[in-house]
Amino acid sequence: DNKMQSTPTEYPFPNISLEDVKVAAARIVNQANYTPVLTSSTLDSLSGRNLFFKCELFQKVGAFKFRGACNAVSKLSDEEAKKGVVTHSSGNHAQALALAAKMRGIPSYIVMPSNAPAVKREATEGYGAKIVFCEPTLQAREETCKKVIGETGATFIHPFNNLDVIAGQGTLALELLEQAPNLDAIIVPIGGGGMISGVSIAAKGINPNIKIYAAEPKGADDAHRSKSTGVLVSTHVPNTVADGLLTCMGPLTWAIVRDNVEKVFTVSEEEIKAAMKLVWERMKLVIEPSAAVGVAVALSDEFKKEEGMKRIGIVLCGGNVDLVQWRF
Repeated sequence: DNKMQSTPTEYPFPNISLEDVKVAAARIVNQANYTPVLTSSTLDSLSGRNLFFKCELFQKVGAFKFRGACNAVSKLSDEEAKKGVVTHSSGNHAQALALAAKMRGIPSYIVMPSNAPAVKREATEGYGAKIVFCEPTLQAREETCKKVIGETGATFIHPFNNLDVIAGQGTLALELLEQAPNLDAIIVPIGGGGMISGVSIAAKGINPNIKIYAAEPKGADDAHRSKSTGVLVSTHVPNTVADGLLTCMGPLTWAIVRDNVEKVFTVSEEEIKAAMKLVWERMKLVIEPSAAVGVAVALSDEFKKEEGMKRIGIVLCGGNVDLVQWRF
């Protein structure tokens, strides 16, 4: 049993509950979008189940990450807030934090690798962030963040290993379970694990019997390996089109995933691309590859073997597709 092998003393389950997610929901209610849940008879028949798609591609900045960033920024005292916020990200968290900061009228500093795609840099600058470039290594990112904090006094907001961020991401599950009650399970894509951590805290707080499944690319299967060995895998060389799922979990998210997630399913690049095409064509939803990972799991033979699964929630976590890359 995974729970026996891992050492909860090393990574104890963090102090976060359904109540924290409810408080976060009340805090961000006037800033974040309440996103729709859509269904598709085509995808239902292909999966053999009733699927309920939580459309976080319609969230502000085009991804669920605005929820967590907004909650974390809203929680700062005025004294802390006026010095601004800082993070390292070239992805959706960068834009999410920049917008949340802009909405509160405070500065944001985003540390980005020098090789980040121009489209991400421009989007982040568009929300008013000050971009600080660094070498594309984890060490450089962390050192550059420390330098910015030293110079500005800004508060560091981690993309996922932060309880306020996790609670904010969990608000999507509160909505989903209002919109589609009595789900048997929710499938959530996993990278750093902030979203699935928040979703599992909220959903299991409401219904302890609901199953939470992680969806991961085979080309970035660190969560799958962590879960099957019971030991956190914290470095890997990912290779996948799902550019939102490249990171490994942190101590907080790992402890929650270890204890709350039923199983991690992995899917191939071909399955991810086919799922993305299917959702674009049939549902007319411009999802990004990371969101297609959850859909690919729902359609996989492996997932079809799971018993007692009639009503399944699937988080379409974002829609930030680099259309240049897709030859548009």
